[in-house]
Amino acid sequence: KESRIVPVFGGQPIGQQIRDLKRQADIVVGTPGRVLDLIRRRVLRLEQINFLVLDEADEMLNMGFIEDIEKIIKSCNEERQTLLFSATMPTQIKRLAKRYMREETKHIAMVEDTMTVSTVSQYYYEVQQGTRFESLCRILDVENPTTAIIFCKTKKGVDTLVGQLQERGYNVEGMHGDMNQSHRLNTLRKFKEGTLEILVATDVAARGIDVDDVSHVINYELPQDVESYVHRIGRTGRANKTGLAYTLVTAREYMTLKQIEKETKSKIKRKEIPTVEDIFKAKSTGIVPLIKESLKQESYQHFIPLVEQLEQKADLVDIAAALMNILYQKEVSYDYTENDIGSSKRYVRLFLTVGKMDRLTPRKLLEFFNKTAHVNREDIGDIDILDKFTFVDATENAAKSILKNCAGEKIGRRKVKVEISNKKK
Repeated sequence: KESRIVPVFGGQPIGQQIRDLKRQADIVVGTPGRVLDLIRRRVLRLEQINFLVLDEADEMLNMGFIEDIEKIIKSCNEERQTLLFSATMPTQIKRLAKRYMREETKHIAMVEDTMTVSTVSQYYYEVQQGTRFESLCRILDVENPTTAIIFCKTKKGVDTLVGQLQERGYNVEGMHGDMNQSHRLNTLRKFKEGTLEILVATDVAARGIDVDDVSHVINYELPQDVESYVHRIGRTGRANKTGLAYTLVTAREYMTLKQIEKETKSKIKRKEIPTVEDIFKAKSTGIVPLIKESLKQESYQHFIPLVEQLEQKADLVDIAAALMNILYQKEVSYDYTENDIGSSKRYVRLFLTVGKMDRLTPRKLLEFFNKTAHVNREDIGDIDILDKFTFVDATENAAKSILKNCAGEKIGRRKVKVEISNKKK
Protein backbone atom coordinates (compact mmCIF):
# COMPACT_ATOMS: atom_id res chain seq x y z
CA LYS A 1 0.00 0.00 0.00
CA GLU A 2 1.35 3.44 -0.96
CA SER A 3 1.42 6.14 1.70
CA ARG A 4 -1.00 9.01 1.18
CA ILE A 5 0.89 12.31 1.51
CA VAL A 6 -0.85 15.67 1.90
CA PRO A 7 1.11 18.98 1.61
CA VAL A 8 -0.30 21.99 3.48
CA PHE A 9 1.12 25.50 3.12
CA GLY A 10 0.10 29.14 2.80
CA GLY A 11 -0.52 30.95 -0.45
CA GLN A 12 -2.87 28.19 -1.64
CA PRO A 13 -6.64 27.78 -1.00
CA ILE A 14 -7.12 26.16 2.40
CA GLY A 15 -10.41 24.55 1.35
CA GLN A 16 -8.76 21.96 -0.91
CA GLN A 17 -6.20 21.14 1.78
CA ILE A 18 -8.99 20.58 4.33
CA ARG A 19 -10.77 18.23 1.91
CA ASP A 20 -7.53 16.31 1.32
CA LEU A 21 -6.99 15.90 5.08
CA LYS A 22 -10.55 14.69 5.66
CA ARG A 23 -9.89 11.84 3.21
CA GLN A 24 -7.27 10.61 5.70
CA ALA A 25 -3.52 11.09 5.32
CA ASP A 26 -0.57 8.91 6.30
CA ILE A 27 1.94 11.77 6.11
CA VAL A 28 1.31 15.51 6.34
CA VAL A 29 4.05 17.91 5.18
CA GLY A 30 3.46 21.53 6.08
CA THR A 31 4.68 24.98 6.97
CA PRO A 32 4.30 26.07 10.63
CA GLY A 33 1.67 28.75 10.01
CA ARG A 34 -0.69 26.61 7.94
CA VAL A 35 -0.27 23.59 10.25
CA LEU A 36 -1.26 25.74 13.25
CA ASP A 37 -4.24 27.12 11.35
CA LEU A 38 -5.48 23.60 10.60
CA ILE A 39 -4.94 22.53 14.22
CA ARG A 40 -7.05 25.48 15.42
CA ARG A 41 -9.79 24.49 12.96
CA ARG A 42 -9.60 20.96 14.45
CA VAL A 43 -9.04 19.55 10.98
CA LEU A 44 -5.51 18.39 11.77
CA ARG A 45 -5.31 16.35 14.99
CA LEU A 46 -1.89 15.28 16.25
CA GLU A 47 -2.87 13.33 19.39
CA GLN A 48 -2.09 9.95 17.80
CA ILE A 49 0.85 10.60 15.49
CA ASN A 50 3.84 8.23 15.51
CA PHE A 51 6.50 10.59 14.17
CA LEU A 52 7.11 14.34 14.28
CA VAL A 53 9.85 15.56 11.92
CA LEU A 54 11.23 19.11 12.19
CA ASP A 55 13.23 19.83 9.04
CA GLU A 56 15.45 22.90 8.54
CA ALA A 57 15.04 23.79 12.22
CA ASP A 58 17.71 26.50 12.14
CA GLU A 59 16.08 28.26 9.19
CA MET A 60 12.67 28.15 10.90
CA LEU A 61 14.34 29.74 13.91
CA ASN A 62 15.87 32.48 11.72
CA MET A 63 12.46 33.17 10.17
CA GLY A 64 10.81 33.59 13.57
CA PHE A 65 8.81 30.35 13.60
CA ILE A 66 10.19 28.93 16.86
CA GLU A 67 7.06 29.84 18.89
CA ASP A 68 4.81 28.25 16.28
CA ILE A 69 6.94 25.10 16.41
CA GLU A 70 6.55 24.89 20.19
CA LYS A 71 2.76 25.22 19.87
CA ILE A 72 2.71 22.40 17.30
CA ILE A 73 4.86 20.17 19.53
CA LYS A 74 2.51 20.74 22.48
CA SER A 75 -0.39 19.52 20.31
CA CYS A 76 1.30 16.13 19.78
CA ASN A 77 1.10 13.04 21.98
CA GLU A 78 4.09 12.38 24.24
CA GLU A 79 4.69 8.84 22.91
CA ARG A 80 5.67 10.06 19.45
CA GLN A 81 9.21 9.80 18.08
CA THR A 82 10.73 13.19 17.23
CA LEU A 83 13.38 13.75 14.56
CA LEU A 84 15.02 17.16 14.27
CA PHE A 85 17.16 18.07 11.25
CA SER A 86 19.28 21.21 11.26
CA ALA A 87 22.29 22.37 9.25
CA THR A 88 23.54 24.23 12.34
CA MET A 89 22.82 23.83 16.05
CA PRO A 90 22.28 27.27 17.64
CA THR A 91 21.50 27.51 21.37
CA GLN A 92 17.73 27.87 20.89
CA ILE A 93 17.57 24.71 18.79
CA LYS A 94 19.54 22.77 21.42
CA ARG A 95 17.18 24.11 24.08
CA LEU A 96 14.19 23.04 22.02
CA ALA A 97 15.61 19.53 21.60
CA LYS A 98 16.38 19.20 25.31
CA ARG A 99 12.92 20.37 26.32
CA TYR A 100 10.76 18.33 23.96
CA MET A 101 12.84 15.28 23.07
CA ARG A 102 13.54 12.24 25.23
CA GLU A 103 16.59 11.89 27.44
CA GLU A 104 18.03 9.07 25.31
CA THR A 105 18.03 11.35 22.24
CA LYS A 106 21.02 10.85 19.93
CA HIS A 107 22.79 13.71 18.19
CA ILE A 108 24.07 12.56 14.80
CA ALA A 109 26.50 14.95 13.10
CA MET A 110 27.81 14.95 9.56
CA VAL A 111 31.30 13.47 9.30
CA GLU A 112 33.75 16.13 8.10
CA ASP A 113 35.28 13.86 5.46
CA THR A 114 31.89 13.64 3.73
CA MET A 115 30.95 17.32 3.90
CA THR A 116 31.45 17.88 0.17
CA VAL A 117 30.83 15.37 -2.59
CA SER A 118 33.64 14.11 -4.80
CA THR A 119 31.50 14.53 -7.93
CA VAL A 120 31.62 18.34 -7.60
CA SER A 121 34.66 20.21 -8.96
CA GLN A 122 35.15 23.44 -7.01
CA TYR A 123 36.73 26.64 -8.36
CA TYR A 124 36.93 30.30 -7.41
CA TYR A 125 37.38 33.54 -9.34
CA GLU A 126 38.96 36.52 -7.62
CA VAL A 127 37.05 39.64 -8.64
CA GLN A 128 36.89 43.28 -7.65
CA GLN A 129 33.65 44.38 -6.01
CA GLY A 130 32.73 46.75 -8.81
CA THR A 131 33.23 44.13 -11.53
CA ARG A 132 31.43 41.20 -9.88
CA PHE A 133 28.46 41.32 -12.28
CA GLU A 134 30.57 41.65 -15.44
CA SER A 135 32.71 38.74 -14.27
CA LEU A 136 29.61 36.61 -13.72
CA CYS A 137 28.35 37.34 -17.25
CA ARG A 138 31.68 36.29 -18.73
CA ILE A 139 31.61 33.04 -16.77
CA LEU A 140 28.05 32.29 -17.92
CA ASP A 141 28.90 33.02 -21.56
CA VAL A 142 31.93 30.74 -21.54
CA GLU A 143 30.41 27.94 -19.45
CA ASN A 144 26.97 28.05 -21.13
CA PRO A 145 25.29 26.08 -18.29
CA THR A 146 22.24 23.95 -19.05
CA THR A 147 20.81 24.43 -15.55
CA ALA A 148 22.49 26.71 -13.02
CA ILE A 149 21.67 27.97 -9.54
CA ILE A 150 23.23 31.31 -8.56
CA PHE A 151 23.24 32.15 -4.86
CA CYS A 152 22.89 35.62 -3.31
CA LYS A 153 22.89 36.54 0.39
CA THR A 154 19.72 38.64 0.42
CA LYS A 155 16.28 38.85 -1.20
CA LYS A 156 17.12 42.30 -2.54
CA GLY A 157 20.33 40.91 -4.00
CA VAL A 158 18.33 38.23 -5.83
CA ASP A 159 15.92 40.78 -7.31
CA THR A 160 18.74 43.10 -8.41
CA LEU A 161 20.79 40.34 -10.05
CA VAL A 162 17.77 38.83 -11.83
CA GLY A 163 16.92 42.25 -13.30
CA GLN A 164 20.49 42.80 -14.50
CA LEU A 165 20.74 39.34 -16.07
CA GLN A 166 17.35 39.64 -17.78
CA GLU A 167 18.47 42.94 -19.33
CA ARG A 168 21.41 41.03 -20.83
CA GLY A 169 19.03 38.46 -22.33
CA TYR A 170 19.69 35.50 -20.03
CA ASN A 171 16.89 32.99 -19.37
CA VAL A 172 16.71 33.62 -15.62
CA GLU A 173 14.23 33.96 -12.75
CA GLY A 174 14.58 34.42 -9.00
CA MET A 175 13.32 32.67 -5.90
CA HIS A 176 13.16 33.94 -2.31
CA GLY A 177 10.85 34.02 0.70
CA ASP A 178 8.98 37.21 -0.22
CA MET A 179 7.60 35.64 -3.39
CA ASN A 180 4.19 33.98 -3.08
CA GLN A 181 3.99 30.21 -3.08
CA SER A 182 2.33 29.88 -6.49
CA HIS A 183 5.10 31.97 -8.11
CA ARG A 184 7.80 29.87 -6.46
CA LEU A 185 6.13 26.60 -7.50
CA ASN A 186 5.78 27.82 -11.08
CA THR A 187 9.43 28.92 -11.19
CA LEU A 188 10.59 25.60 -9.75
CA ARG A 189 8.45 23.67 -12.25
CA LYS A 190 10.05 25.50 -15.19
CA PHE A 191 13.51 24.89 -13.73
CA LYS A 192 12.83 21.15 -13.34
CA GLU A 193 11.40 20.89 -16.86
CA GLY A 194 14.44 22.64 -18.33
CA THR A 195 12.58 25.62 -19.81
CA LEU A 196 14.35 27.87 -17.27
CA GLU A 197 18.15 27.79 -17.48
CA ILE A 198 19.25 29.97 -14.56
CA LEU A 199 17.71 30.25 -11.10
CA VAL A 200 18.91 32.96 -8.69
CA ALA A 201 18.04 32.15 -5.07
CA THR A 202 18.73 32.80 -1.41
CA ASP A 203 19.95 29.98 0.83
CA VAL A 204 16.55 29.58 2.49
CA ALA A 205 14.58 29.42 -0.78
CA ALA A 206 17.01 26.91 -2.30
CA ARG A 207 16.56 24.43 0.55
CA GLY A 208 13.39 23.17 -1.15
CA ILE A 209 14.98 22.66 -4.57
CA ASP A 210 15.29 18.98 -5.47
CA VAL A 211 16.65 18.75 -9.01
CA ASP A 212 19.13 16.02 -9.99
CA ASP A 213 20.67 17.53 -13.13
CA VAL A 214 21.90 20.98 -12.05
CA SER A 215 25.10 21.48 -14.06
CA HIS A 216 26.47 24.56 -12.24
CA VAL A 217 26.24 26.20 -8.83
CA ILE A 218 27.63 29.74 -8.66
CA ASN A 219 28.18 31.56 -5.39
CA TYR A 220 27.74 35.14 -6.55
CA GLU A 221 28.35 36.10 -2.93
CA LEU A 222 30.08 34.02 -0.26
CA PRO A 223 27.73 32.38 2.24
CA GLN A 224 27.82 33.25 5.94
CA ASP A 225 29.14 29.87 7.10
CA VAL A 226 30.67 26.58 6.00
CA GLU A 227 27.42 24.63 6.33
CA SER A 228 25.66 26.97 3.90
CA TYR A 229 28.51 26.55 1.40
CA VAL A 230 28.15 22.77 1.62
CA HIS A 231 24.38 22.99 1.15
CA ARG A 232 24.82 25.26 -1.86
CA ILE A 233 27.31 23.18 -3.83
CA GLY A 234 25.39 20.03 -2.90
CA ARG A 235 22.72 21.13 -5.38
CA THR A 236 24.95 19.88 -8.21
CA GLY A 237 26.81 16.60 -8.73
CA ARG A 238 23.78 14.51 -7.78
CA ALA A 239 22.60 11.07 -8.97
CA ASN A 240 26.14 9.98 -9.95
CA LYS A 241 26.55 13.01 -12.23
CA THR A 242 29.44 15.46 -12.16
CA GLY A 243 28.89 19.08 -11.23
CA LEU A 244 30.72 22.40 -11.15
CA ALA A 245 30.74 24.89 -8.29
CA TYR A 246 32.14 28.39 -8.84
CA THR A 247 32.62 31.06 -6.18
CA LEU A 248 33.26 34.76 -6.79
CA VAL A 249 35.44 36.34 -4.08
CA THR A 250 37.11 39.69 -3.54
CA ALA A 251 40.56 39.98 -2.00
CA ARG A 252 38.90 40.83 1.32
CA GLU A 253 36.91 37.56 1.20
CA TYR A 254 39.85 35.35 0.24
CA MET A 255 40.71 34.22 3.78
CA THR A 256 37.07 33.27 4.41
CA LEU A 257 37.21 31.06 1.32
CA LYS A 258 40.44 29.44 2.54
CA GLN A 259 38.74 28.71 5.87
CA ILE A 260 35.87 27.02 4.02
CA GLU A 261 38.42 25.00 2.04
CA LYS A 262 40.14 23.95 5.26
CA GLU A 263 36.98 22.97 7.15
CA THR A 264 35.46 21.03 4.26
CA LYS A 265 38.80 19.33 3.52
CA SER A 266 38.32 20.04 -0.16
CA LYS A 267 40.39 21.70 -2.86
CA ILE A 268 38.98 24.91 -4.35
CA LYS A 269 41.11 25.75 -7.38
CA ARG A 270 41.67 29.23 -8.80
CA LYS A 271 40.41 30.14 -12.27
CA GLU A 272 41.09 33.24 -14.33
CA ILE A 273 38.15 35.42 -15.34
CA PRO A 274 37.39 34.70 -19.03
CA THR A 275 38.80 37.16 -21.54
CA VAL A 276 37.01 38.50 -24.62
CA GLU A 277 38.93 35.93 -26.67
CA ASP A 278 37.74 33.11 -24.36
CA ILE A 279 34.12 34.20 -24.88
CA PHE A 280 34.59 34.35 -28.66
CA LYS A 281 36.07 30.85 -28.78
CA ALA A 282 33.32 29.38 -26.61
CA LYS A 283 30.45 30.98 -28.53
CA SER A 284 31.88 30.51 -32.02
CA THR A 285 32.61 26.85 -31.31
CA GLY A 286 28.96 26.43 -30.35
CA ILE A 287 27.83 27.88 -33.69
CA VAL A 288 29.50 25.12 -35.77
CA PRO A 289 27.12 22.32 -34.61
CA LEU A 290 24.16 24.58 -35.45
CA ILE A 291 25.43 24.99 -39.02
CA LYS A 292 26.11 21.25 -39.40
CA GLU A 293 22.61 20.46 -38.18
CA SER A 294 21.09 23.00 -40.58
CA LEU A 295 22.92 21.38 -43.52
CA LYS A 296 21.06 18.13 -42.78
CA GLN A 297 17.75 19.88 -43.42
CA GLU A 298 16.42 20.82 -46.85
CA SER A 299 15.07 24.19 -45.74
CA TYR A 300 18.47 25.89 -46.12
CA GLN A 301 18.23 25.39 -49.92
CA HIS A 302 15.68 28.21 -50.12
CA PHE A 303 18.57 30.61 -49.49
CA ILE A 304 20.87 29.27 -52.23
CA PRO A 305 19.70 31.79 -54.88
CA LEU A 306 20.31 34.65 -52.45
CA VAL A 307 23.83 33.37 -51.68
CA GLU A 308 24.54 33.07 -55.42
CA GLN A 309 23.59 36.74 -55.83
CA LEU A 310 25.86 37.73 -52.95
CA GLU A 311 28.70 35.67 -54.44
CA GLN A 312 28.80 38.04 -57.40
CA LYS A 313 29.75 40.90 -55.07
CA ALA A 314 31.79 39.17 -52.37
CA ASP A 315 33.92 36.11 -51.70
CA LEU A 316 32.05 33.05 -50.32
CA VAL A 317 34.38 32.88 -47.32
CA ASP A 318 33.57 36.50 -46.45
CA ILE A 319 29.85 35.82 -46.84
CA ALA A 320 30.03 32.77 -44.56
CA ALA A 321 32.06 34.69 -41.98
CA ALA A 322 29.54 37.56 -42.03
CA LEU A 323 26.65 35.14 -41.46
CA MET A 324 28.52 33.50 -38.58
CA ASN A 325 29.09 36.95 -37.09
CA ILE A 326 25.32 37.55 -37.14
CA LEU A 327 24.78 34.27 -35.28
CA TYR A 328 27.56 35.16 -32.83
CA GLN A 329 26.02 38.56 -32.04
CA LYS A 330 22.75 36.81 -31.18
CA GLU A 331 24.58 34.39 -28.88
CA VAL A 332 26.37 37.20 -27.03
CA SER A 333 23.94 39.88 -25.87
CA TYR A 334 26.69 42.27 -24.78
CA ASP A 335 29.63 43.83 -26.61
CA TYR A 336 32.46 42.93 -24.25
CA THR A 337 35.70 44.88 -24.02
CA GLU A 338 38.67 44.05 -21.81
CA ASN A 339 38.11 47.30 -19.88
CA ASP A 340 34.77 46.01 -18.53
CA ILE A 341 36.59 44.27 -15.71
CA GLY A 342 39.99 45.84 -16.00
CA SER A 343 41.33 42.46 -17.07
CA SER A 344 44.08 44.15 -19.08
CA LYS A 345 45.71 44.97 -15.76
CA ARG A 346 47.64 42.24 -13.98
CA TYR A 347 47.81 42.81 -10.26
CA VAL A 348 50.53 41.90 -7.79
CA ARG A 349 49.55 41.40 -4.16
CA LEU A 350 51.73 43.30 -1.67
CA PHE A 351 52.09 42.84 2.08
CA LEU A 352 52.77 45.88 4.31
CA THR A 353 53.60 45.83 8.03
CA VAL A 354 51.15 48.57 8.97
CA GLY A 355 47.44 48.36 9.79
CA LYS A 356 44.41 49.66 11.67
CA MET A 357 46.35 49.85 14.95
CA ASP A 358 48.52 52.47 13.26
CA ARG A 359 45.36 54.42 12.29
CA LEU A 360 45.92 53.54 8.65
CA THR A 361 43.09 54.31 6.22
CA PRO A 362 42.86 53.69 2.44
CA ARG A 363 43.16 57.42 1.87
CA LYS A 364 46.35 57.72 3.95
CA LEU A 365 47.84 54.72 2.16
CA LEU A 366 47.07 56.10 -1.30
CA GLU A 367 48.59 59.47 -0.35
CA PHE A 368 51.70 57.62 0.90
CA PHE A 369 52.03 55.69 -2.39
CA ASN A 370 51.55 58.84 -4.46
CA LYS A 371 54.05 60.92 -2.49
CA THR A 372 56.70 58.23 -2.00
CA ALA A 373 56.44 56.08 -5.14
CA HIS A 374 54.52 58.37 -7.56
CA VAL A 375 51.78 55.72 -7.88
CA ASN A 376 48.26 56.90 -8.75
CA ARG A 377 44.89 55.54 -7.56
CA GLU A 378 44.07 53.88 -10.90
CA ASP A 379 47.10 51.58 -10.48
CA ILE A 380 45.82 50.26 -7.14
CA GLY A 381 43.17 47.56 -6.85
CA ASP A 382 41.72 46.19 -3.62
CA ILE A 383 43.06 47.41 -0.27
CA ASP A 384 42.53 45.11 2.72
CA ILE A 385 43.58 46.79 5.99
CA LEU A 386 43.79 44.44 9.00
CA ASP A 387 44.82 45.19 12.59
CA LYS A 388 48.60 44.88 12.25
CA PHE A 389 49.19 44.55 8.51
CA THR A 390 47.70 45.34 5.10
CA PHE A 391 47.28 43.65 1.72
CA VAL A 392 47.28 45.79 -1.42
CA ASP A 393 46.75 44.86 -5.07
CA ALA A 394 48.89 46.95 -7.44
CA THR A 395 49.65 46.76 -11.15
CA GLU A 396 53.03 45.25 -11.98
CA ASN A 397 54.74 48.59 -12.65
CA ALA A 398 53.18 50.19 -9.58
CA ALA A 399 54.23 47.23 -7.42
CA LYS A 400 57.84 47.59 -8.59
CA SER A 401 57.82 51.28 -7.71
CA ILE A 402 56.27 50.65 -4.27
CA LEU A 403 58.77 47.89 -3.47
CA LYS A 404 61.66 50.11 -4.54
CA ASN A 405 60.61 53.40 -2.93
CA CYS A 406 58.35 52.65 0.04
CA ALA A 407 60.27 49.98 1.95
CA GLY A 408 61.75 51.50 5.09
CA GLU A 409 59.76 54.72 4.78
CA LYS A 410 57.39 55.84 7.53
CA ILE A 411 53.61 56.07 7.62
CA GLY A 412 53.02 58.20 10.69
CA ARG A 413 55.46 56.82 13.27
CA ARG A 414 55.65 53.33 11.79
CA LYS A 415 58.54 52.30 9.53
CA VAL A 416 57.02 50.14 6.81
CA LYS A 417 58.27 46.85 5.41
CA VAL A 418 56.90 45.95 1.97
CA GLU A 419 57.11 42.59 0.24
CA ILE A 420 55.23 40.47 -2.29
CA SER A 421 52.55 38.55 -0.45
CA ASN A 422 52.45 34.76 -0.24
CA LYS A 423 48.66 35.08 -0.41
CA LYS A 424 48.44 34.92 -4.19
CA LYS A 425 46.23 37.14 -6.28
